[in-house]
Amino acid sequence: MPAPPRPSHTVPVEPLHLPDDGDAPLPEEHRPLSELTTLEVGGPARYVFTVLGPADVLHALQFARDRGLPHLVLGGGSNLLVADRGFPGVVLQMADYRLEVEEGEDDAVILTAGAGVPWDELVAFAVTEELAGIECLSGIPGTAGAAPIQNIGAYGQELSDTLLAVDALDVATHEIVRLSAEDCGLGYRSSHFKGAWRDRWVVLAIHLRLRARGAATVRYPELARAVGSDRPSLADVRRTVLAIRRRKAMVLDPRSPDRRSAGSFFVNPIVPPAQVEDLEAALGEEAATLPRYPQPDGRVKLSAAWLIERAGFERGFALGRAGLSSRHTLALINRGAARAEDLIALAALIRRSVHGHFGIILQPEPVFVGFDDGLDRLLPLPGVHALALTPPQEHR
Repeated sequence: MPAPPRPSHTVPVEPLHLPDDGDAPLPEEHRPLSELTTLEVGGPARYVFTVLGPADVLHALQFARDRGLPHLVLGGGSNLLVADRGFPGVVLQMADYRLEVEEGEDDAVILTAGAGVPWDELVAFAVTEELAGIECLSGIPGTAGAAPIQNIGAYGQELSDTLLAVDALDVATHEIVRLSAEDCGLGYRSSHFKGAWRDRWVVLAIHLRLRARGAATVRYPELARAVGSDRPSLADVRRTVLAIRRRKAMVLDPRSPDRRSAGSFFVNPIVPPAQVEDLEAALGEEAATLPRYPQPDGRVKLSAAWLIERAGFERGFALGRAGLSSRHTLALINRGAARAEDLIALAALIRRSVHGHFGIILQPEPVFVGFDDGLDRLLPLPGVHALALTPPQEHR
Protein backbone atom coordinates (compact mmCIF):
# COMPACT_ATOMS: atom_id res chain seq x y z
CA MET A 1 0.00 0.00 0.00
CA PRO A 2 1.45 3.43 -0.88
CA ALA A 3 2.40 5.71 1.98
CA PRO A 4 -0.28 8.26 2.88
CA PRO A 5 0.37 11.87 1.87
CA ARG A 6 2.26 14.20 4.14
CA PRO A 7 0.18 16.48 6.38
CA SER A 8 -1.03 19.67 4.73
CA HIS A 9 0.46 22.09 7.28
CA THR A 10 1.61 22.49 10.83
CA VAL A 11 -0.54 24.38 13.32
CA PRO A 12 1.35 27.49 14.51
CA VAL A 13 1.87 26.79 18.21
CA GLU A 14 4.52 27.46 20.79
CA PRO A 15 7.06 24.62 21.11
CA LEU A 16 5.88 21.94 23.50
CA HIS A 17 7.81 21.33 26.69
CA LEU A 18 7.43 18.74 29.39
CA PRO A 19 5.60 20.15 32.43
CA ASP A 20 7.56 20.86 35.60
CA ASP A 21 7.69 17.95 38.01
CA GLY A 22 5.20 19.63 40.31
CA ASP A 23 2.71 20.14 37.48
CA ALA A 24 3.08 16.78 35.76
CA PRO A 25 0.11 14.41 36.12
CA LEU A 26 0.65 11.26 38.15
CA PRO A 27 -0.52 7.91 36.82
CA GLU A 28 -2.79 5.39 38.44
CA GLU A 29 -1.19 1.97 38.64
CA HIS A 30 -2.79 -1.38 37.84
CA ARG A 31 -6.23 0.06 37.16
CA PRO A 32 -8.63 -2.55 35.73
CA LEU A 33 -9.57 -1.61 32.18
CA SER A 34 -12.91 -3.30 32.77
CA GLU A 35 -13.75 -0.09 34.66
CA LEU A 36 -12.97 2.06 31.61
CA THR A 37 -14.66 0.05 28.84
CA THR A 38 -18.33 -0.40 28.01
CA LEU A 39 -17.93 -4.18 27.69
CA GLU A 40 -16.69 -4.18 31.31
CA VAL A 41 -14.10 -6.76 30.33
CA GLY A 42 -10.32 -6.70 30.59
CA GLY A 43 -7.42 -6.87 33.00
CA PRO A 44 -5.40 -4.00 34.45
CA ALA A 45 -3.29 -1.38 32.71
CA ARG A 46 0.18 -0.91 34.15
CA TYR A 47 -0.30 2.88 34.22
CA VAL A 48 -3.23 5.18 33.40
CA PHE A 49 -2.77 8.93 32.87
CA THR A 50 -5.65 11.40 32.66
CA VAL A 51 -4.45 13.98 30.12
CA LEU A 52 -5.96 17.46 29.80
CA GLY A 53 -3.93 18.83 26.91
CA PRO A 54 -0.83 18.51 24.71
CA ALA A 55 1.72 18.98 27.52
CA ASP A 56 0.11 16.17 29.52
CA VAL A 57 0.11 13.96 26.42
CA LEU A 58 3.80 14.65 25.90
CA HIS A 59 4.56 13.84 29.55
CA ALA A 60 2.71 10.51 29.36
CA LEU A 61 4.43 9.56 26.10
CA GLN A 62 7.84 10.40 27.55
CA PHE A 63 6.97 8.40 30.68
CA ALA A 64 6.22 5.38 28.47
CA ARG A 65 9.33 5.87 26.35
CA ASP A 66 11.63 6.13 29.38
CA ARG A 67 10.35 2.76 30.59
CA GLY A 68 10.23 1.05 27.21
CA LEU A 69 6.46 0.59 27.43
CA PRO A 70 3.79 0.72 24.73
CA HIS A 71 1.08 3.36 24.93
CA LEU A 72 -2.64 3.29 24.25
CA VAL A 73 -4.91 6.30 23.77
CA LEU A 74 -8.32 5.81 25.37
CA GLY A 75 -11.51 7.69 24.68
CA GLY A 76 -14.82 6.39 25.97
CA GLY A 77 -13.75 2.74 25.90
CA SER A 78 -16.77 1.80 23.78
CA ASN A 79 -14.94 0.16 20.88
CA LEU A 80 -12.53 -2.07 22.77
CA LEU A 81 -11.99 -5.67 23.71
CA VAL A 82 -9.20 -5.86 26.28
CA ALA A 83 -7.43 -9.12 27.04
CA ASP A 84 -7.96 -10.73 30.42
CA ARG A 85 -4.32 -10.11 31.32
CA GLY A 86 -4.77 -6.40 30.61
CA PHE A 87 -2.38 -3.98 28.90
CA PRO A 88 1.26 -3.89 30.06
CA GLY A 89 1.82 -0.27 29.11
CA VAL A 90 0.72 3.33 29.54
CA VAL A 91 -2.89 4.35 28.88
CA LEU A 92 -3.68 7.98 28.03
CA GLN A 93 -7.26 8.81 28.95
CA MET A 94 -8.20 11.94 27.00
CA ALA A 95 -9.94 14.63 29.08
CA ASP A 96 -9.92 17.78 26.90
CA TYR A 97 -13.59 18.83 26.90
CA ARG A 98 -13.39 22.18 25.08
CA LEU A 99 -15.94 23.25 22.46
CA GLU A 100 -15.33 26.27 20.22
CA VAL A 101 -17.54 27.78 17.50
CA GLU A 102 -16.23 29.95 14.66
CA GLU A 103 -18.18 31.54 11.81
CA GLY A 104 -17.11 30.30 8.37
CA GLU A 105 -17.92 31.35 4.83
CA ASP A 106 -21.54 31.61 3.69
CA ASP A 107 -23.65 29.56 6.11
CA ALA A 108 -20.74 27.39 7.32
CA VAL A 109 -19.81 27.18 10.98
CA ILE A 110 -16.59 25.56 12.21
CA LEU A 111 -17.13 23.55 15.39
CA THR A 112 -13.95 22.49 17.20
CA ALA A 113 -14.06 19.78 19.86
CA GLY A 114 -11.32 18.58 22.18
CA ALA A 115 -10.52 14.88 21.96
CA GLY A 116 -12.22 14.08 25.26
CA VAL A 117 -15.65 15.53 24.43
CA PRO A 118 -18.25 12.74 24.53
CA TRP A 119 -19.46 12.37 20.96
CA ASP A 120 -23.17 12.44 21.71
CA GLU A 121 -22.77 15.60 23.79
CA LEU A 122 -21.13 17.17 20.75
CA VAL A 123 -24.09 16.18 18.57
CA ALA A 124 -26.57 17.48 21.15
CA PHE A 125 -24.73 20.82 21.23
CA ALA A 126 -24.77 21.09 17.43
CA VAL A 127 -28.49 20.31 17.23
CA THR A 128 -29.33 22.82 19.97
CA GLU A 129 -27.34 25.48 18.10
CA GLU A 130 -29.12 24.52 14.83
CA LEU A 131 -25.90 23.36 13.17
CA ALA A 132 -26.66 20.64 10.63
CA GLY A 133 -24.46 17.81 9.49
CA ILE A 134 -24.07 15.31 12.35
CA GLU A 135 -27.64 14.86 13.64
CA CYS A 136 -27.89 11.28 12.32
CA LEU A 137 -24.80 10.38 14.35
CA SER A 138 -26.73 10.83 17.60
CA GLY A 139 -26.28 8.19 20.27
CA ILE A 140 -22.93 6.87 19.08
CA PRO A 141 -20.79 6.23 22.16
CA GLY A 142 -17.19 7.32 22.44
CA THR A 143 -15.37 10.61 22.12
CA ALA A 144 -14.69 13.25 19.50
CA GLY A 145 -11.04 12.27 19.31
CA ALA A 146 -11.91 8.70 18.38
CA ALA A 147 -14.46 9.65 15.71
CA PRO A 148 -12.00 10.04 12.80
CA ILE A 149 -10.09 6.86 13.65
CA GLN A 150 -12.78 4.69 12.09
CA ASN A 151 -14.82 7.41 10.38
CA ILE A 152 -17.93 6.82 12.48
CA GLY A 153 -21.21 6.65 10.60
CA ALA A 154 -24.88 5.79 10.99
CA TYR A 155 -28.26 6.35 9.36
CA GLY A 156 -26.97 8.01 6.20
CA GLN A 157 -24.20 10.21 7.61
CA GLU A 158 -20.49 9.71 8.18
CA LEU A 159 -17.95 11.88 9.93
CA SER A 160 -16.22 12.36 6.56
CA ASP A 161 -19.25 14.37 5.39
CA THR A 162 -18.35 17.22 7.77
CA LEU A 163 -14.78 16.69 8.99
CA LEU A 164 -12.57 19.62 8.02
CA ALA A 165 -9.35 18.79 9.87
CA VAL A 166 -7.77 16.95 12.79
CA ASP A 167 -5.20 18.41 15.18
CA ALA A 168 -2.77 15.72 16.26
CA LEU A 169 0.48 15.36 18.16
CA ASP A 170 3.26 13.61 16.25
CA VAL A 171 4.54 10.94 18.64
CA ALA A 172 8.03 11.02 17.11
CA THR A 173 8.64 14.76 16.68
CA HIS A 174 6.25 16.20 19.30
CA GLU A 175 4.89 18.64 16.71
CA ILE A 176 1.21 19.53 16.66
CA VAL A 177 0.09 19.07 13.08
CA ARG A 178 -3.19 19.90 11.39
CA LEU A 179 -4.26 17.05 9.12
CA SER A 180 -6.86 17.87 6.51
CA ALA A 181 -9.75 15.45 6.12
CA GLU A 182 -8.32 14.50 2.73
CA ASP A 183 -4.98 13.65 4.37
CA CYS A 184 -6.67 11.22 6.76
CA GLY A 185 -7.78 8.72 4.10
CA LEU A 186 -11.28 8.27 5.49
CA GLY A 187 -13.25 5.29 4.20
CA TYR A 188 -15.95 2.93 5.43
CA ARG A 189 -15.04 2.47 9.12
CA SER A 190 -11.42 3.15 8.25
CA SER A 191 -8.71 5.81 8.01
CA HIS A 192 -4.95 6.10 7.80
CA PHE A 193 -5.01 6.21 11.61
CA LYS A 194 -5.97 2.52 11.56
CA GLY A 195 -3.41 1.63 8.89
CA ALA A 196 -0.23 3.33 7.75
CA TRP A 197 -0.44 6.01 10.45
CA ARG A 198 -1.26 3.79 13.41
CA ASP A 199 0.61 4.78 16.58
CA ARG A 200 2.06 7.85 14.84
CA TRP A 201 -0.44 10.42 16.10
CA VAL A 202 -2.41 11.31 19.21
CA VAL A 203 -5.58 13.12 18.16
CA LEU A 204 -6.01 16.33 20.18
CA ALA A 205 -9.05 17.93 18.54
CA ILE A 206 -11.32 17.75 15.51
CA HIS A 207 -12.75 20.55 13.37
CA LEU A 208 -16.17 20.09 11.75
CA ARG A 209 -17.72 22.22 9.02
CA LEU A 210 -21.46 22.38 9.79
CA ARG A 211 -24.32 24.32 8.19
CA ALA A 212 -26.04 27.04 10.22
CA ARG A 213 -29.81 26.50 10.10
CA GLY A 214 -29.26 23.77 7.51
CA ALA A 215 -31.79 21.09 6.62
CA ALA A 216 -31.62 17.74 8.35
CA THR A 217 -30.27 14.72 6.49
CA VAL A 218 -32.87 12.01 5.96
CA ARG A 219 -31.67 9.56 3.34
CA TYR A 220 -31.60 6.28 5.28
CA PRO A 221 -34.84 4.31 4.61
CA GLU A 222 -35.43 3.20 8.21
CA LEU A 223 -34.95 6.75 9.45
CA ALA A 224 -37.16 8.23 6.73
CA ARG A 225 -40.00 5.87 7.68
CA ALA A 226 -39.64 6.57 11.39
CA VAL A 227 -39.28 10.35 11.32
CA GLY A 228 -42.74 10.82 9.78
CA SER A 229 -42.15 14.22 8.18
CA ASP A 230 -41.02 15.57 4.81
CA ARG A 231 -39.11 18.43 6.43
CA PRO A 232 -38.08 17.34 9.92
CA SER A 233 -36.06 19.61 12.18
CA LEU A 234 -32.61 18.64 13.40
CA ALA A 235 -34.16 17.93 16.79
CA ASP A 236 -36.78 15.66 15.17
CA VAL A 237 -34.05 13.63 13.47
CA ARG A 238 -31.94 13.40 16.61
CA ARG A 239 -34.94 12.29 18.67
CA THR A 240 -35.87 9.66 16.07
CA VAL A 241 -32.33 8.30 15.74
CA LEU A 242 -32.05 7.97 19.51
CA ALA A 243 -35.39 6.16 19.63
CA ILE A 244 -34.28 3.71 16.93
CA ARG A 245 -30.96 3.09 18.65
CA ARG A 246 -32.69 2.66 22.01
CA ARG A 247 -35.01 0.02 20.53
CA LYS A 248 -31.92 -1.86 19.40
CA ALA A 249 -30.11 -1.34 22.73
CA MET A 250 -27.45 0.63 20.84
CA VAL A 251 -27.24 3.51 23.32
CA LEU A 252 -25.53 3.47 26.69
CA ASP A 253 -28.27 2.78 29.23
CA PRO A 254 -27.24 1.63 32.72
CA ARG A 255 -30.68 0.04 33.20
CA SER A 256 -30.46 -2.21 30.14
CA PRO A 257 -29.53 -5.90 30.54
CA ASP A 258 -27.72 -5.51 27.20
CA ARG A 259 -25.66 -2.54 28.40
CA ARG A 260 -22.26 -4.28 28.59
CA SER A 261 -21.47 -4.09 24.90
CA ALA A 262 -19.01 -2.62 22.40
CA GLY A 263 -21.81 -1.75 19.99
CA SER A 264 -21.66 -3.43 16.59
CA PHE A 265 -19.04 -6.16 16.88
CA PHE A 266 -18.73 -6.81 13.15
CA VAL A 267 -18.67 -4.33 10.28
CA ASN A 268 -21.07 -4.76 7.38
CA PRO A 269 -19.11 -6.55 4.65
CA ILE A 270 -18.57 -4.82 1.31
CA VAL A 271 -18.18 -7.37 -1.48
CA PRO A 272 -17.85 -7.50 -5.29
CA PRO A 273 -21.05 -7.80 -7.36
CA ALA A 274 -20.06 -11.29 -8.48
CA GLN A 275 -20.04 -12.49 -4.88
CA VAL A 276 -23.51 -11.04 -4.37
CA GLU A 277 -24.74 -12.89 -7.46
CA ASP A 278 -23.31 -16.16 -6.14
CA LEU A 279 -24.95 -15.54 -2.78
CA GLU A 280 -28.32 -14.78 -4.40
CA ALA A 281 -28.12 -17.97 -6.43
CA ALA A 282 -27.37 -20.00 -3.31
CA LEU A 283 -30.21 -18.38 -1.35
CA GLY A 284 -32.86 -19.01 -3.98
CA GLU A 285 -36.21 -17.44 -3.07
CA GLU A 286 -34.77 -16.14 0.20
CA ALA A 287 -32.51 -13.82 -1.81
CA ALA A 288 -35.42 -11.38 -2.03
CA THR A 289 -34.95 -10.60 1.68
CA LEU A 290 -31.20 -9.94 1.41
CA PRO A 291 -30.45 -6.26 2.18
CA ARG A 292 -28.12 -4.73 -0.43
CA TYR A 293 -26.54 -1.27 -0.42
CA PRO A 294 -24.70 -0.39 -3.67
CA GLN A 295 -21.48 1.56 -3.12
CA PRO A 296 -19.97 4.31 -5.30
CA ASP A 297 -17.09 2.01 -6.36
CA GLY A 298 -19.49 -0.62 -7.71
CA ARG A 299 -19.24 -3.01 -4.79
CA VAL A 300 -22.19 -3.88 -2.56
CA LYS A 301 -22.52 -3.53 1.20
CA LEU A 302 -24.40 -6.35 2.91
CA SER A 303 -25.98 -6.52 6.35
CA ALA A 304 -23.81 -8.38 8.85
CA ALA A 305 -26.83 -8.71 11.17
CA TRP A 306 -28.85 -10.42 8.40
CA LEU A 307 -26.01 -12.86 7.70
CA ILE A 308 -25.59 -13.65 11.40
CA GLU A 309 -29.31 -14.33 11.85
CA ARG A 310 -29.50 -16.51 8.73
CA ALA A 311 -26.49 -18.46 10.00
CA GLY A 312 -28.63 -19.53 12.96
CA PHE A 313 -28.03 -16.96 15.69
CA GLU A 314 -31.06 -15.30 17.23
CA ARG A 315 -31.22 -12.22 19.40
CA GLY A 316 -30.46 -13.21 22.96
CA PHE A 317 -28.31 -16.19 21.94
CA ALA A 318 -25.99 -17.12 24.80
CA LEU A 319 -22.69 -18.94 24.98
CA GLY A 320 -21.68 -19.15 28.60
CA ARG A 321 -21.22 -15.67 30.03
CA ALA A 322 -21.19 -14.02 26.59
CA GLY A 323 -24.17 -13.53 24.33
CA LEU A 324 -25.95 -11.51 21.69
CA SER A 325 -28.07 -8.53 22.59
CA SER A 326 -31.75 -9.29 23.01
CA ARG A 327 -32.43 -6.46 20.57
CA HIS A 328 -29.68 -6.58 17.95
CA THR A 329 -27.65 -9.53 16.70
CA LEU A 330 -24.67 -7.33 15.81
CA ALA A 331 -23.99 -6.49 19.46
CA LEU A 332 -22.05 -9.03 21.49
CA ILE A 333 -22.61 -8.53 25.20
CA ASN A 334 -21.09 -9.42 28.53
CA ARG A 335 -23.98 -11.20 30.25
CA GLY A 336 -22.26 -10.79 33.62
CA ALA A 337 -18.76 -11.65 34.84
CA ALA A 338 -17.66 -12.51 31.30
CA ARG A 339 -14.00 -12.65 30.42
CA ALA A 340 -12.43 -11.59 27.16
CA GLU A 341 -11.96 -15.25 26.27
CA ASP A 342 -15.76 -15.72 26.49
CA LEU A 343 -16.36 -12.91 23.97
CA ILE A 344 -13.62 -14.29 21.71
CA ALA A 345 -15.22 -17.75 21.75
CA LEU A 346 -18.62 -16.35 20.73
CA ALA A 347 -17.17 -14.07 18.05
CA ALA A 348 -15.17 -16.98 16.61
CA LEU A 349 -18.27 -19.20 16.50
CA ILE A 350 -20.30 -16.54 14.68
CA ARG A 351 -17.50 -15.79 12.23
CA ARG A 352 -17.02 -19.47 11.38
CA SER A 353 -20.74 -20.03 10.93
CA VAL A 354 -21.26 -17.04 8.62
CA HIS A 355 -18.26 -18.04 6.54
CA GLY A 356 -19.44 -21.64 6.39
CA HIS A 357 -22.96 -20.68 5.29
CA PHE A 358 -22.19 -17.83 2.90
CA GLY A 359 -18.46 -17.75 2.17
CA ILE A 360 -18.28 -14.21 3.59
CA ILE A 361 -15.64 -13.17 6.12
CA LEU A 362 -16.89 -10.86 8.86
CA GLN A 363 -14.31 -8.43 10.22
CA PRO A 364 -14.53 -7.30 13.85
CA GLU A 365 -15.05 -3.61 14.52
CA PRO A 366 -13.64 -3.23 18.06
CA VAL A 367 -9.93 -2.73 18.69
CA PHE A 368 -8.35 -5.78 20.34
CA VAL A 369 -5.89 -4.76 23.08
CA GLY A 370 -3.36 -6.86 24.97
CA PHE A 371 -3.56 -10.01 22.84
CA ASP A 372 -0.43 -11.73 21.52
CA ASP A 373 -2.22 -13.61 18.75
CA GLY A 374 -3.47 -12.15 15.50
CA LEU A 375 -6.97 -12.36 14.10
CA ASP A 376 -6.28 -15.62 12.26
CA ARG A 377 -5.56 -17.34 15.59
CA LEU A 378 -8.13 -15.60 17.79
CA LEU A 379 -11.01 -15.91 15.32
CA PRO A 380 -9.84 -18.70 13.01
CA LEU A 381 -11.54 -19.71 9.77
CA PRO A 382 -10.81 -23.17 8.33
CA GLY A 383 -8.66 -22.82 5.22
CA VAL A 384 -8.52 -19.03 5.41
CA HIS A 385 -5.48 -16.98 6.34
CA ALA A 386 -6.68 -13.67 7.79
CA LEU A 387 -4.71 -10.50 8.41
CA ALA A 388 -3.17 -9.96 11.82
CA LEU A 389 -4.86 -7.66 14.26
CA THR A 390 -3.72 -4.06 14.11
CA PRO A 391 -1.71 -2.97 17.15
CA PRO A 392 -3.34 -0.75 19.77
CA GLN A 393 -4.56 2.55 18.34
CA GLU A 394 -6.59 5.47 19.51
CA HIS A 395 -10.18 4.46 19.82
CA ARG A 396 -13.46 5.23 21.40
